Formats: sequence, C-alpha cells, structure tokens
Amino acid sequence: MSMSTEAVSPGRGWRRYFTWNTDHKVIGVQYLVTTFCFFLIGGLLAMLVRAELAQPGPDFLNGTEFNRFLTNHGSVMLFLWIIPVLAGFGNYLVPLMIGARDMAFPNMNALSFWLIPPAGLIMLASFFVGAAEAGWTAYAPLSIQTPVGQTLWAVSVIILGTSSLLGAVNFVTTVFTMRAEGMTFWRLPLFVWGMLATSLLVLLATPVLTAGLVLIAMDRMAGTLFFSASNGGDPILWQNMFWFYSHPAVYIMVLPAMGIVSEVYPVFSRKPIFGYKAIAMSSMAISILGLTVWAHHMFTSGMDPRLRIPYMISSMIIAVPTGIKIFSWLATIWDGKIRFTTPMLFALGFISMFLIGGITGIFLAAIPIDVHVHDTYFVVAHLHFVLFGGSVSAVYAGLYYWFPKITGRMYDERLGKVHFVANFVGTNLTYLPMFLAGLLGMPRRVSDYSPEFTTLNLLATLGAFLLGTSALPFIYNAVVSWVSGPKAAANPWRALTLEWQTDSPPPAENFHQPPVVNSGPYDYGQPMGVSGQAQAVPAVGD
Repeated sequence: MSMSTEAVSPGRGWRRYFTWNTDHKVIGVQYLVTTFCFFLIGGLLAMLVRAELAQPGPDFLNGTEFNRFLTNHGSVMLFLWIIPVLAGFGNYLVPLMIGARDMAFPNMNALSFWLIPPAGLIMLASFFVGAAEAGWTAYAPLSIQTPVGQTLWAVSVIILGTSSLLGAVNFVTTVFTMRAEGMTFWRLPLFVWGMLATSLLVLLATPVLTAGLVLIAMDRMAGTLFFSASNGGDPILWQNMFWFYSHPAVYIMVLPAMGIVSEVYPVFSRKPIFGYKAIAMSSMAISILGLTVWAHHMFTSGMDPRLRIPYMISSMIIAVPTGIKIFSWLATIWDGKIRFTTPMLFALGFISMFLIGGITGIFLAAIPIDVHVHDTYFVVAHLHFVLFGGSVSAVYAGLYYWFPKITGRMYDERLGKVHFVANFVGTNLTYLPMFLAGLLGMPRRVSDYSPEFTTLNLLATLGAFLLGTSALPFIYNAVVSWVSGPKAAANPWRALTLEWQTDSPPPAENFHQPPVVNSGPYDYGQPMGVSGQAQAVPAVGD
C-alpha cells in the first residue's frame, strides 16, 4: 500500500458515515459522533449511580447492580469515550495541519474506527449475562471470580486496545513521513505534538495492558492461575500490568486535550503562543515520565516501603512539564485581546479545573496523604477534575472551535454559552463535595454510607444531574446548526494554522494544490502558506 498515492474513498452525503470510508475526515467524524453516543450512555450510568447515592441506604439499586453500573460507567467513559474521541480529533485534523492529503495507511485508519462499535456493543451486551462488576480497574481476584460478563469486558478492552495501537502507528508514520514542503518539526502545530507524544505512549504502554487482559481471560476460560493467590498466582502482578498502562493512559487522555487548548488560546487572545518549543517538548517529557510513575497507585498494596520513595519523586517531577504548559498558556492570555467565544470559555474552564485536578494529584503523590485518602472519594474527585473538568472541557472547546471547519456551518453562540455555564457549574458542584467527603473518610465504590455524608452526596447528585442535563443544549445546537446553521467562512476565527487555509469543509484531498509552508503556525501577521501564497490575515489585535 502506498502511503502517498492511495486515493481517498469516493462518496458524498450522509451515507458515507455508515460505510467503510478511507477519507480521514469521514473517519474523524465517525469517531466523534460514535464516541459521543457512548459518552451519553456512560453519563446515564453515572446519573443512575448518583441517584442511588443521593441518600444513605438502598433505594433502587442493590449492591451487585450498583457495582455493575459503576464498573461499566468508568469503562465506557475511559475506553469508549475520552481515548477514542481524542483520536477522532487527531484523525480529522492531523493530515490537515501538516499539509497531507490523508493518513499514511487509510485502510488501517478505517479499521481502527470499525473496531470500536463492536467492542462497545460487546461491553454493553454483558448486562444480559451478568455484567462486569470488578470496577474499571478489574483488580484480581474479583476479576477472575465474577460473572461471564467480566470475560466480555476483557475481550472488549482488548479490541479497543488494538484499535488504539493501529491508530498510534498511523499517527506516528503520518507525522514523520507526510509533512508538507517546509513543514519542519518546529513548525508543527501544538495539537500535532500532543498527538505524536500520545501515540508514542500508546505504542509503549498498551501492549502491557493487553497482555494482562489476555492472562485474565485465560484464568477465566482456560483454568490458568496467573492471578489466583490461593493457587500460587500473584494478584499484585495484575496491578503492576494494569497501572503501567493506566497511569500513562491519563496522559493519553490529556495530552491531545492540552494540544486542543493550545490551538484555542492564541486565536482568541490574538497573540502568538508563548513558549512554543517549551510546550512541545513538555508534551514529549510527559510522555517519557508517564512510564515511570505507575506504582504510586500501589502505595497500600504491600509493596516494599523503600520503593515508595522513587515513585513519589517521579510522580511529583511529572508536574514540572505540566506546569510549563500552564504558565505558557497564562502568558499567552495575559494582556491579550480576548474574545470570550464558546471555545475560549471551555478552554479557560479547562485551565481552572485541570489545575485543581493536577494539584490534588501532587497531594496523592505524597506517601502520607495517599495512604490516608487511598480508595476514598478524594481520589474520585481528583480523577474527575483531571478527566472531566480537564479533558472533556477541552473536547468541547475543540468541538466548538472546529465545528465550522467540519460542517461548513456556524453554531449558535448563545446556546454554546448556556452549555458552558451549565457544564462548569455542574462539574464543580458534583466533584468539589467529593474532596471533603474523601478527607472525612468516605470510601469509594460503595452503594451505602454513613448518614454524616448525606449532605455532601446530595450536592454531588444534584451536580451530576445538572451535568447530565448540560449536554442537551449542545446536542440541540450541534444537530440544528449542522443542518441549517449559517454558512461559515473558510476561516471564521482568523486563525493561522494550516487547516484553516483551505475550504470549510475541506475538499476530498484537503487542499486544491499541495501546500508549501513558509512560516510557523503561530506567527501572527503571517499565516502558514498554501501553494507558496499566504492568504491575507488581519494583524494582531484586529
């Protein structure tokens, strides 16, 4: 298969989104829409869990049902939503941003998407045979003792991991071999740097989780004893294999999100990005350091106490490149002529909520604090501020920012701002009380609790329902605007990166003529060239 000459699939209209299509833009939309459907399913499961927790005592879910809903909520949100939705942005944008006509391996790209729907259906079908109930972490021995649905869960995650690996190979190859003339590495947009760092992390970490899932499946189906302590196995082995992937997975879910907001801030501040090379290299540093911190999740597992120290240190060091990004973003915004559009509001929300999640992550890296709050709601709040307050806010920022590019239409700005306010308030109302509940000792993954936690849980439940409701104006806005919204100009935001120097939506092979890049992606006053001719872009501050 030729990487540079294979033609994209023909076909126009809505039917192309339901068939095998090798156009990276079609595949990107397939990713975005399909994963958003899974997001709604995961959100519904979360609302059912929070409804049960609104008051102490059993209400409408028994303990087994609660565990099943909670397990699949986490699994759907992580493996079927936030990881693949960011891959969807990468599929749509990376070739456009580097001046390529498509991804390096178009058929592999299509396959990486078409593995996702059956994997999701397998995971959800487990509810008909006894759904997985060992938590999204699937700790042994629970994961080798629970109903047959746990086997389906393992098969589903193996398929999803295969999809991620195929996508990572494609992204790395595309970035290294298919950049337009003049597109040096120091001219790559920061979103592309984020996708490159993420893809390298996927290639290094995902095979370890896949191997662990195969061992779980063998324990369950073939009678092996890898994780059965009573028969000479080692359940701690699973924890090492799981967290070797799943802590880097946090950065797999965050690095592309950081790339998204790095594109939004300079456009709506009308300033060049501050510290471009520092932000780019910090993404690579996070990718490398992310492989060294996994055992800080295991401080209470009985590990040798002497090993806690290096993992505590590495977990704190990884905050340094993250801090470089945050200070660079703030310096970009500082004294800029800010336009508070919906993408910018979500990007600003990303900073505030991700910062809460990041700082509490440093707390959890400290051995005494981690031992005190391990397996409490403090950890739940930390994780959700990183991945919902952070990554999901960035996803929304990206959806609004590139909506005109993808659809050729403008969205309703008023509805977008309603969505932002409801989402921001709902996120903080849901997860801030969990920090206090965790510090006071409320354990996570329980369907009942002491009455002293009633008020905090009621607030979290109200916030969860507000958060779930906040998706409604977005869905309405997206559907109506896509069908009948005002026509968008090719570059409505006056942005300078290469994807905005072609039509909206782009033609079949992205550019009418092969682009020639003659400047960096954030050099305001001089857009990146297309066919050697720069388009007119207003000067900074216009």
